[in-house]
Amino acid sequence: MIRDNYLDIKKLIRNKKIMRLFLVVRTHGGVLRFVGGAVRDALKGIPVHDLDLATDLSPDELVEACTEEGLKTVPIGIKFGTVGVIIDDQVLEVTSLRKDVVTDGRHAEVEFTDNWEEDASRRDLTINAVYADEKGNVFDYYNGIGDLENGVVRFIGSASQRIKEDYLRILRFFRFYSIFGTGDIDKKALAACVENREGLKKLSMERIRDEMLKILLTPNVVKTFRIMMENDILSYVLPEPKHLDKLEFLSRLVEEENIPHSALRRLFTIYQPDVALAENLALRLRLSKKEKELFVSLAEEKVELSQFLDNKELPRLVYEFGPEFCVEKLLLLLSFEQRSIPGLCDLINRIKTMVIPEFPVRGKDIIAQGVENPQHIGDIIKELKNYWIASGFKLTKEELLKIRSRFTAAVGE
Repeated sequence: MIRDNYLDIKKLIRNKKIMRLFLVVRTHGGVLRFVGGAVRDALKGIPVHDLDLATDLSPDELVEACTEEGLKTVPIGIKFGTVGVIIDDQVLEVTSLRKDVVTDGRHAEVEFTDNWEEDASRRDLTINAVYADEKGNVFDYYNGIGDLENGVVRFIGSASQRIKEDYLRILRFFRFYSIFGTGDIDKKALAACVENREGLKKLSMERIRDEMLKILLTPNVVKTFRIMMENDILSYVLPEPKHLDKLEFLSRLVEEENIPHSALRRLFTIYQPDVALAENLALRLRLSKKEKELFVSLAEEKVELSQFLDNKELPRLVYEFGPEFCVEKLLLLLSFEQRSIPGLCDLINRIKTMVIPEFPVRGKDIIAQGVENPQHIGDIIKELKNYWIASGFKLTKEELLKIRSRFTAAVGE
């Protein structure tokens, strides 16, 4: 259960000033340990991003201890036992040891405890219930280290009971299996997920969205989605995707080219939606306005791969749709056709860094030439912009205004 000096503490923290908090807690009669994902990832050799800590002090005791020692705190989630401690402009989330009193599948009522094993027992998976102190001693109450080493992802105790405490744990189970699972999926865990899948309907779509986007970014998402589909679990949150094979190709492509992954890009790939489905998915997942606009435009705008490979067409695409759209559309087209192209990274960098000059003609320039009708002004601007784009953005304002006289009759002046 206790492994002395098992973890290199340098894998957990970069800022040594954090160690001051351990001293503060110890001075006031408490114990502080790292817990959960940070410990799990450090043990697995994965870069640690977010630090979570646990203490046997109550929230009030922790706040009092920090205040006496000159550390500022913020009430992140006092109701649930979480206090934010500010050290060197970094907010560390410290949660008091808890035990569940009442759970309804979405929220839990908790009481504070000083029993570390009792706190561990309320966590979802064995690999997420491992603690470490500031010396690298590791406290493992449910063989999380062994499961991590063997690629086993399983619930603590009764899988069905853990899920009933929070139905989001169904999706969390599949996410962590997609990251850390190396063998067959745990049968008891899978059976419990199937048994309780109706509970997913009780969750807010925001919670489901956040978890599904995380699953989409996992290394074995295709295998995981297929398991979820075979067991009729994915259908409770999303329509059945028809193009998982395209995602396998996209994943390999961006890995080979060292291109950052994107959850929305992966989502689009597995559905290849038309505009109606794109809008439906964006609405169902409560995407932000910006995310929805990009997602729907990728379905709406009919752009061919050949246009990205045309030196004259490419600047027009970047001007009309913007760099972000162009990069995403390019990668999607390649995944749909399951092909790569030479110099893909160079082409993407060119799109991202391309500088398009500002269109030089304004409405006031047209008005100065005697045009007053707003509709006519708009039509003239639109036509002049077509000339400007066709010239490779080289025509000057003076040249464009000379051209205007050629189509005066066409706009009804």
